[in-house]
Amino acid sequence: MTERQSLVFVIDDDTSTRETLSSLIRSVGLRVQLFASAEEFLRCERPDTDSCLVLDIRLRGMSGLDFQGKLADSGISIPIIFITGHGDIQMSVRAMKAGAIEFLTKPFRAQELLDAIHAALKKDRESRQRGAEVAQLETRFASLTPRERQVLPLVVSGLPNKQIAAELGISESVTKVHRSQLMRKMRAQSLPDLVRMAGKIWPSSRNNPEN
Repeated sequence: MTERQSLVFVIDDDTSTRETLSSLIRSVGLRVQLFASAEEFLRCERPDTDSCLVLDIRLRGMSGLDFQGKLADSGISIPIIFITGHGDIQMSVRAMKAGAIEFLTKPFRAQELLDAIHAALKKDRESRQRGAEVAQLETRFASLTPRERQVLPLVVSGLPNKQIAAELGISESVTKVHRSQLMRKMRAQSLPDLVRMAGKIWPSSRNNPEN
């Protein structure tokens, strides 16, 4: 997906600021959608595309920082760039600790904001690509038989067929068949390839996908 298909959301309760930001962002070929409040943004149906959020920290109603927390609690993952005319160190630290890409205090240079937007869009694009790959791997894993799922973590842990057979109480020849089948279904070209796949699906329990 290219940046030209990406979308920048701007939430600011000041009309002139929204229009100024919109002009700047559109000037580099990016699409923009404007909102006057966090609540308005939440009511909007957002397209499934790379995106980021340029967010005023001092909004009427729900503040930018509170909105950042609400998005996280709702499982909505979108890179955020905060802008403010009245920022302080405590605010910026809180925002950055919660995962904001940048915290810009007005007046900031146009290029500072554009650089932050490009970085945010790149982060979202990479995150979406990782998510799509994990979903594909999970679909492949779901196609394995119960026995193949038992064999897989033992293969990933580096055990030879003989030890896997002993561990599961099956013959070595049957183990070889299961191993071959799971490699085929997971579309793994080699053992290191399978280990890499397992690490992406089960990063905290690489050797035991049933955990």
